[in-house]
Amino acid sequence: MDIAKYITTAVILTSIFGEVEQKWIIYFGGILAVAFTLGWGLYLVRDKKKGE
Repeated sequence: MDIAKYITTAVILTSIFGEVEQKWIIYFGGILAVAFTLGWGLYLVRDKKKGE
């Protein structure tokens, strides 16, 4: 889940300091990467029931 925070920070800093004309690409890619890494992290730390 820490990776999701790092990606969010990188997207924000890139959008502030970077000179990218199409910032929606950075936002879209960042949102996808954050959603994937956050979802995967939550999947890995979920509570497991007995028998799983």
